[in-house]
Amino acid sequence: MQGRTRIKMCGITREKDIEAGIAAGLDAMGFIFYEKSPRNVEPDFVRSVVAKMPPFIDCVGVFVDRDRQELEEIIEYCGLSHAQLHGKENPKYCERVERFVSPCQVIKAFRIDGESKSSDFTPYDNTVHGYLLDTYVKGSAGGTGETFDWKIIEKLDLRRPMILAGGLSPENVMEGIQSVAPFGVDVNSGVEVEPGIKDHVKLAAFVRKVRLADSGD
Repeated sequence: MQGRTRIKMCGITREKDIEAGIAAGLDAMGFIFYEKSPRNVEPDFVRSVVAKMPPFIDCVGVFVDRDRQELEEIIEYCGLSHAQLHGKENPKYCERVERFVSPCQVIKAFRIDGESKSSDFTPYDNTVHGYLLDTYVKGSAGGTGETFDWKIIEKLDLRRPMILAGGLSPENVMEGIQSVAPFGVDVNSGVEVEPGIKDHVKLAAFVRKVRLADSGD
């Protein structure tokens, strides 16, 4: 049974957007530690907001090919519960993060296109807790605001919980959930006014649409 679809908002740069996310009923907040991203944040900011987070909300750090020691230091300093890895991190890298940074869980992100195949994922099956599927755009590590062909997902035969990302918005998230029944969804630019600045009306609408999809209406 699929149950309730979990909702994560990524690219958070302001405390007021966290407050809006809590009020809307989000399950997880995502913070990007990648200097090339317009949504990049500093560890001190994340540490301060995580310390005030209410119970049962996960705090996720997003990284791209970060030196493992630096990544572990950021996770522990900020008090993150999950590391979402968007680079070329291999299974050994993921396994070491899971083993030595407790209680942090690893989510491995993959950029999906017509060339994606199940063998891309299987080496990670025993080293991560979930897979995030984003849209492949050449030269980008993610956060493009574009969707991919969700029909590709079925052939991937994923063995870990799947989080759907890539261009999700209030307008298309119901279709995405009804099409592929993900464990969770990850929204970023689809609820923004500009990079890193969230639209609270769109965010509330996004959450409503997810719950409508869960109810089968």
